[in-house]
Amino acid sequence: MFGNLFEEDYSSVSSSHTGRGKKLKTKGLEPPAPREFTNLSGIRNQGGTCYLSSLLQTLHFTPEFREALFSLGPEELGSLKDKDKPDAKVRIIPLQLQRLFAQLLLLDQEAASTIDLTDSFGWTNDEEMRQHDVQELNRILFSALETSLVGTSGHDLIHRLYHGTIVNQIVCKECKNISERQEDFLDLTVAVKNVSGLEDALCNMYVEEEIFDYDNLYHCGTCDRLVKAAKSELDDMEYMYDLFSIIIHKGGCYGGHYHVYIKDVDHLGNWQCQEEISDTDVNLKAPQSEEEANDPLVVLKTILLQEEANQIPVDQLGQKLLKRTGISWNKKYRKQHGPLRKFLQLHPQIFLLSTDESTVSLLRNHFTQAPSDLQNCEQMLHTLASESPGLNDDTSCPHWFDINDSKVHPIREKDITQQFQGKESAYMLFYRKATLQRPSEARANPRYRVPCHLLKEMDAANVLLQMRRAEWDSANSTFELHLHLGPHYHFFNGALHPTVSETESVWDLTFDKRKTLGDLRQSIFQLLEFWEGDMILSVAKRVPAGLHVYHTLDGDDLTLCEAEVADGEDIFVWNGVEVGGVQIQTGFDCEPLLLNILHLELRGEGSKCEQLVESPHVFPANAEVGTVFTALGTPVGVILMNSVESADEECWTAISKEDMKKTFREQGLRNGSLILVQDSDSDNNSLLPKQGRWTNSMNELNWLQVKNFCQSESEEKQVQIAVTMHTVVFDIRIKAIKELKLMKELAENSCLRPIDRNGKLLCPVPDSSTLEEAEVKMGSSVGLCLGKAPTSSQLFLFFALGTDIHPGAEMEVIVEETLSVRDCLKIMLEKSGQQGEMWHLRKMDWCYEAGEPLCEEDATLKELMIRSGDTLLLTEGKLPPPGHLKMPIWWYQPARLSGHRESQDHLNCTFSQGSSWGAAPTQGAPGPQPAEVSLLYLGDMEISEEATLVELKSQAMALPSVSKLAVQSIALLRVWTVENKRPSRLLRTNWRQLKEYRLGRRAELCLELLQKEEDLGPRDVLLRTQLRIPGERAYSLATDLVWDTTRGWTAGSLRQRVADFYSLPVEKIEIAKYFPEKFEWLPISSWNQQVAKRKKKKNQDTLQGGPYYLKDGDTIGIKNLLFDDNDDFSTIRDDIGKENQKRLALEKKKSREVHRAQSSDVFSNAAMPTRFRGPEASLSIHVASFR
Repeated sequence: MFGNLFEEDYSSVSSSHTGRGKKLKTKGLEPPAPREFTNLSGIRNQGGTCYLSSLLQTLHFTPEFREALFSLGPEELGSLKDKDKPDAKVRIIPLQLQRLFAQLLLLDQEAASTIDLTDSFGWTNDEEMRQHDVQELNRILFSALETSLVGTSGHDLIHRLYHGTIVNQIVCKECKNISERQEDFLDLTVAVKNVSGLEDALCNMYVEEEIFDYDNLYHCGTCDRLVKAAKSELDDMEYMYDLFSIIIHKGGCYGGHYHVYIKDVDHLGNWQCQEEISDTDVNLKAPQSEEEANDPLVVLKTILLQEEANQIPVDQLGQKLLKRTGISWNKKYRKQHGPLRKFLQLHPQIFLLSTDESTVSLLRNHFTQAPSDLQNCEQMLHTLASESPGLNDDTSCPHWFDINDSKVHPIREKDITQQFQGKESAYMLFYRKATLQRPSEARANPRYRVPCHLLKEMDAANVLLQMRRAEWDSANSTFELHLHLGPHYHFFNGALHPTVSETESVWDLTFDKRKTLGDLRQSIFQLLEFWEGDMILSVAKRVPAGLHVYHTLDGDDLTLCEAEVADGEDIFVWNGVEVGGVQIQTGFDCEPLLLNILHLELRGEGSKCEQLVESPHVFPANAEVGTVFTALGTPVGVILMNSVESADEECWTAISKEDMKKTFREQGLRNGSLILVQDSDSDNNSLLPKQGRWTNSMNELNWLQVKNFCQSESEEKQVQIAVTMHTVVFDIRIKAIKELKLMKELAENSCLRPIDRNGKLLCPVPDSSTLEEAEVKMGSSVGLCLGKAPTSSQLFLFFALGTDIHPGAEMEVIVEETLSVRDCLKIMLEKSGQQGEMWHLRKMDWCYEAGEPLCEEDATLKELMIRSGDTLLLTEGKLPPPGHLKMPIWWYQPARLSGHRESQDHLNCTFSQGSSWGAAPTQGAPGPQPAEVSLLYLGDMEISEEATLVELKSQAMALPSVSKLAVQSIALLRVWTVENKRPSRLLRTNWRQLKEYRLGRRAELCLELLQKEEDLGPRDVLLRTQLRIPGERAYSLATDLVWDTTRGWTAGSLRQRVADFYSLPVEKIEIAKYFPEKFEWLPISSWNQQVAKRKKKKNQDTLQGGPYYLKDGDTIGIKNLLFDDNDDFSTIRDDIGKENQKRLALEKKKSREVHRAQSSDVFSNAAMPTRFRGPEASLSIHVASFR
């Protein structure tokens, strides 16, 4: 439901690339970061699980739920160590939930992982990337927990904590009969539109008296006629609840993000808002006298006294000084006292530096017997530390935190109401009874009621984390710098551009961040033997116009950290004055801006006809707006700025003559801004597109359109009925029968069914419900159909006959909700005219995406949460027994070696009765063409999830179709998963069990024949490499390459491996990854182009992350620069493929327009735009049976 919010966008793959490095560092796996100052842990997002994280944090901060779960010991739940034993009853979901809560309470990491928990849900990788509704998850998770806790003392945990009952009473004004209906609930849904608050919404829906009279009469069962009635008002003073959790949804109906505001009932976190932090910093940077404020000895000793063992890395000392005083050492003390490291060296009687001068500590006599001034500072800091920061200094009140996946921030209660603006809204609210009291020993005690075995596990994990962090800090003390060499650049079109290849103009240098700028300058002098004259090092940055120089790095005795040089910084090496004979302006003020200018041009020489063209131009940010006329060669004119107000409308604003003298930055223009230039004597709107504004008039609709589907002779086919949201469905149906002039007998054998936008009849609505209760929208269409609506204990189901990919025509059936899956299957088979036992049911969503099969044949439809209106798929094939997988097996033969054309022809003859899928080729048209990759069907295979990969290969060898291929050994078989008709994930490690691969019940596998045996390690990546043919837009046949990523997923490591494999110099090759679904090549640079901003950590996941997402089976194109220096990697087939994609996209667009024009005229008077949504996916949690 979240669209592309969580996906990297690489739809426009550029052929440009960055420098090829001379050196590259490698890094290991970084340990998880410790908790931040709040001392609370977040939850890492698995790709699309923000809804899961928000709900789990809410349950974790519900003390009653958390402690009830902790009270269940291993004697009732079992142990995770025994989960793989066949006879052990291990209740995995509650055990993993216990473990996650213990990690959130005790493990010193910024964010906990939910991978083990989602594994216990039975979710596959695809399911973890999908986003769902948090209310739906809440109900499904509670149902799964109830099922998991059957037979334990916690069997009623959910019912005891969250169960409630709604009592609806309607009193007949005639006979005084009271009609009462009770409904169980876990949560309440309320309408918040046009109400002042939640209390009003609850009163409107559940408490406020409602009168049924005039056109809105009530049908009394005792009187057997329409009468006046009223809903009785209930007394709600008995119950008082406190709000403690607000799950927030940010975005629209079909996209967005979840986070949660939570009240810390047990005071587990450290709460301090920015105002309190600022006040603390003011106290820290204002010692007790002005003399002490100017004494760096006092300030540094004060900071060191706050550190454990009074020791800290020198780099962090400067950062802590900046954080606590608000001013850096260089700005405050350097002019008088010199660099920080040198100051520490000059005071050996106070500070003790380590042998490598990386850490500093106080000498013992300076923190055991402090002088009076230091004691005063220490006393001041002790007072600040002992004060518990809180809301209005009230430490007894729990405080609120904003938990957004991994991040946890404090938030004031008064600020929460200000958050709900724009597209951000409160979606789910959680309350606790106001009478619930917490014991004093639970306050600020995360170990309270945590089982002993989890306490031991968390303590051991914390020790291991500390060891890993210590090893990481000692092993990662280097920076990666990108050196741009000034002699290899020229100033062109407002920015710096390389005059030679990126390989020669940009060098990557790994340097110790503890060394000084002077050391860096000396190292660069040694690398650049050709350099003559002064060398100036300046910080540069890539902007859309090119490279721009910002400020010069001064102070050779400063370390890189003290000079505020960040990891991954771009350093421009030059003489400080000019580049290529052109004097260069530096700094933020003159940053080049790339603007798009619309203006009129003559179509050709001698032509008097003008056309509107768009052209890019670069201007310094501090230049006047009027310089646009000079750039275009136009003496005078009018300039208009464009700003987008909405998705459908643009706003153009003319710039006045006075504002022409303002700079581009002062005028608010930025990179990519669009401006329009036209003659001053022309109409200002002559070049502007005419905009239309769509107005939503749905709120003005007060009717319902009823269509006749009873197949009775009637002149009328449809009729409009005046209604309100409180009109009863029965009254609408009777009135429609009269106005359609139908037989009165239909009053006893008809129903109303909503019609969706595609004209499909949906589930019948009950006669006794109102339009609001039935969720029927005003102005929509309903069908008057034969047959009664299902009762409250019945389900109206659609079902289709066919495969899970191409379902047949839908049929309908009404069954009891207590019916078992087995009996429901029999009824559907009988109604569809099918026979046999080889069938099973799957639940489908509205877009025909089949979910998991209904495996528990003895379970009732109600237990499996089947609802009226659901669609079930009647699929041929018996389900495998529990713990088994049934999957189709394909044969995969890539075009790799020269003899494979004949091999492929042989396979096509062998499988003449089978089906094949063509895959997008990577080769060009010229030259010899290898056969396209195809998948050939071998048959279905049923196998236990406990089986290993070797056993799967052995069983696949027994398939009749495989025996014809004369495979000599299972060691010559490679196994892939199949997704989107392509090999996707390589299954390695023969001894692993299939369940460890998390294949899912709909998995498909393919086999690939090898020329020789292979033994891929866990860090080996298998790539298909193709060498580009010089002078032709084509590639040679693909060859497998194994890349060891032990030293990191860096581009430099891959380039070196490719160069070694093809015996080419590493600086003379270019490589690119192929995206077959887009027919595009993305060049792989020798350093990550997406460098984070200064002072922020750079993403360590290089080629594994965006935009490359490199994985097994990807195609890598190699270009030999000795013979081919063209930047283009594409082939002729890529051009053809892109053209076909454009044609198909255009055809789909036309098809949608035709469909929209031919759609139902329900909203013909209110032109509502149609929003096309992606397919929805059903959410489920798989639970073993403990009955």
